[in-house]
Amino acid sequence: MSTEAPTPTSKLPGLSTTIFTQMSALAQQHQAINLSQGFPDFDGPAYLKERLNWHVSQGANQYAPMTGVAALREAIADKTAQLYGWQPDANSEVTITAGATEALFAAISALVRPGDEVICFDPSYDSYAPAVQLCGGILKRIALQPPAFKVDWPGFTEQLSPRTRLVILNTPQNPSATAWAVEDMQQLWAAIAQQEIYILSDEVYEHICFAKGGHASVLAHPQLRQRAIAVSSFGKTFHMTGWKVGYCVAPRALSTEVRKVHQYLTFSVNTPAQLALADMLRAEPEHWQQLSAFYRAKRDRFIQALANSRLEILPCEGTYFLLADYSAISDLDDVAFCHWLTEYAGVAAIPLSVFCAEPFPHKLIRLCFAKQDATLNSAAEKLCRL
Repeated sequence: MSTEAPTPTSKLPGLSTTIFTQMSALAQQHQAINLSQGFPDFDGPAYLKERLNWHVSQGANQYAPMTGVAALREAIADKTAQLYGWQPDANSEVTITAGATEALFAAISALVRPGDEVICFDPSYDSYAPAVQLCGGILKRIALQPPAFKVDWPGFTEQLSPRTRLVILNTPQNPSATAWAVEDMQQLWAAIAQQEIYILSDEVYEHICFAKGGHASVLAHPQLRQRAIAVSSFGKTFHMTGWKVGYCVAPRALSTEVRKVHQYLTFSVNTPAQLALADMLRAEPEHWQQLSAFYRAKRDRFIQALANSRLEILPCEGTYFLLADYSAISDLDDVAFCHWLTEYAGVAAIPLSVFCAEPFPHKLIRLCFAKQDATLNSAAEKLCRL
């Protein structure tokens, strides 16, 4: 009999360490400027940190309610009403989660059954597919084409079947930096209205949208929001990605199912952080109200700094990412180019093909501009030498 420890059969055999972890490690190894992983290199609001310290000092250090601290759920409900003209019930339709990633996983786990079909749009954020696979679902990926990455709605309708259970959308979209319009939401509803199909709307960049019509939320559409789970992130909004606090808004029936998963996945979320975020939403709403302008200035500054480079910058309607076409610089595929860029040019980026299932022939990389001006200037200098 063998005495070696058994190796379990993997439920996710095709996965390894994420590209974000890989590129950040490579950036650290080569002392490169890290524009790969999407986190700011500046801190969050002083008031928010002060309120966290205050709540810790006051003893708010035990478990929060499973659904989230009431003060935070109520502040979210009020903000939702202000933004989208509809107020969810804070008790039954708002749930605080351990970051947006947990909300996405809980939502997919709650809705997708073995054999169900789930549609998403490529390039797509990398956490969707593993969650669908773990639930036994079948992911149908619709490839969107640069530079606009717009949905072909007749083509989308052709992909629907009696087994379609869920559509996952992301707007503003990471990594394409595009945003859906109100017309897209209307087209989505027209396509699914006659079937029992649910929507998972990843809206973590809702306050970082530069599109002419602003952010089009599923929560602003009266019919879609009755079938939708909308996911948001305080990490993106308040520059505090390490706090890992997010939330989802959904009608009572969907929230009930999401909470069944949530309570056994994380149960509850950091209590003093929730209380501090509730205070922040009430005391300084101008922070999230001015966030698009804040990041628009960074986007424009970075684009201007890259004007003399050989990179072709694609339009950016939202998020804190830029896409750049490097075909004038190299014939390498995007993964190899990002490794070369990190090792020899001193700037780390993310290859776009890792967000796609099908072969992605375009020479595109993603650059994060949620950085201090000095960081962006240094990176641009290096990129302009290529």
